[in-house]
Amino acid sequence: MTVSSPPGAPGPTYLDALSLLSEVADELVVRSVRDTHVAWADRVHAVARPATGGAASVPERLHRGIAGAVYAGVSAGLRAASVGLDAVAATGVGPRLEDGPRGRFVSSAVNGLIGDRLLRERPQMAIPMAVRSGGRDVPLDGLAEAFPAATGKVVVFLHGLCENESYWDRWRERTGTTYGEALAGRGWTPVFLRANTGLGLRENGVALAALMQRLVDGWPVEVEQLALVGHSLGGLVVRAAGAVATEAERPWTDLVREVVTLGTPHLGAPIAWGIGHGSRGLGRLPETAAFGRILDWRSVGVHDLVAGLAHDVPPLPHARYRLVAATLTRSQRHPVGDVVGDLLVRPRSAYGRDRGGRTLFPGAEVLHVGRTDHFGLLNHPEVHRAMERWLP
Repeated sequence: MTVSSPPGAPGPTYLDALSLLSEVADELVVRSVRDTHVAWADRVHAVARPATGGAASVPERLHRGIAGAVYAGVSAGLRAASVGLDAVAATGVGPRLEDGPRGRFVSSAVNGLIGDRLLRERPQMAIPMAVRSGGRDVPLDGLAEAFPAATGKVVVFLHGLCENESYWDRWRERTGTTYGEALAGRGWTPVFLRANTGLGLRENGVALAALMQRLVDGWPVEVEQLALVGHSLGGLVVRAAGAVATEAERPWTDLVREVVTLGTPHLGAPIAWGIGHGSRGLGRLPETAAFGRILDWRSVGVHDLVAGLAHDVPPLPHARYRLVAATLTRSQRHPVGDVVGDLLVRPRSAYGRDRGGRTLFPGAEVLHVGRTDHFGLLNHPEVHRAMERWLP
């Protein structure tokens, strides 16, 4: 049973989420329906106006007046509800989103979609980059308490867009374990992070670099080596963090020996490219412009997936890179597998190889996993076997 946090406890409440929902309903749903309605009405009335000498007819004026009043009333009601819910939420009453897995799922998904907007307008709902354990942030000055069996071999996991640290527990019934548990059995200490994936890749990279340095400096025992495992967008953030300059006497980057990326769109993801082109295409017509604005609500994090990270973010010189790609087909060379990939990322992008034959990761080892999708890479038997070699 979930135990609610006491009033005044930190973190967003369900009232904050309901307030955001009211705001989104006003800005996206009501305004989109209104603008689409008006655009189609204008189109129809434009056909009828020649019969009235080009002047607006009485039915047209009545229609505009009634429709405008209805939409204005609904919009005002939603804005008032949002303001009222914000006022109540500010008192600290009500259950927290962080109190249960469903709330944490919603929080992570919303942060992935509009996390940059949340940081500006609703900072209490924006997820901070943090080490996680038991569904809670771990203070970096309390690492010894959170990791009593800490070893000098640390493997850090970072999830993908709209995900959180619990995604690494998926499909346990299929493998009987998780990557973290399997690595712990071989002497590694797994550390799971959570991030606001709606922020830009480089902004998250700076946050991750700062966290990693503090993690190494405050680790209960001396860190001998680091391994980084990133799923999807998480792999891009890992790369961005490695490019951040530091003045630390013992830079965390010098300790990184292995980097594993799982379905990471190093050269971009087709779906992100499609969303961008779709929003521009829909915006060309008044009747569809509102739907284009809905797509434009996407976060900087989603936008950054269009191109990924190119050659200006080099690999860490002391690390070995292991790049994993998946396809729905058994064979990577199958035409469907080559085009669709794992539904979100194509193999060529996951390997960092462009059409001209250039590669972002010279000498990297690649692994293809067939007959699985993007999220199947979070816990897959073939990846487990590969990690036994990569992280013994």
